[in-house]
Amino acid sequence: MTAGATGPGGSGPGGSGAGTGGTALPARGPALRLLPRIEPENEFFWTGGADGRLRFLRCGACRAYVHPPSPRCPDCLSSELAPEEVSGRATVVAHTINVQEWIPGSGPYLIGLVAIEEDERVRLTTNLVDVAAAEVRTGMAVEVVFDHHDDVYLPLFRPATGDRA
Repeated sequence: MTAGATGPGGSGPGGSGAGTGGTALPARGPALRLLPRIEPENEFFWTGGADGRLRFLRCGACRAYVHPPSPRCPDCLSSELAPEEVSGRATVVAHTINVQEWIPGSGPYLIGLVAIEEDERVRLTTNLVDVAAAEVRTGMAVEVVFDHHDDVYLPLFRPATGDRA
């Protein structure tokens, strides 16, 4: 991907290039994505974006969210776990710009660690999209958007729009 090029599903340059030598960031993350292996234990997470909903396991005994998927709740050790829809809203806990060309021809992109609104202990490492690098801040409100590839819906996060009440 060349400087200022649009990533998959993007609408143009996605960043100011802060910290990247003036190179614009793709609006939708890296040009090529390695997809996760879908297993029975994680299928709900990777395919949930088909209906636009983000889901995590939730313990029926203590009501804790569990991520990554596990056969037992780490809080109470119950095996009474089931996928549950969450709001899709989160807060940026940390972020960085990836400039390492892991895949030949790939350009810089934003990586974020976000905590979901329902439980700040549940965090995802994801791409921050549709935002300039210089605009991202710790504590920034974000919302999920899905990047669809084959059977997988990757949860990405963009600046939140609308009411968070």
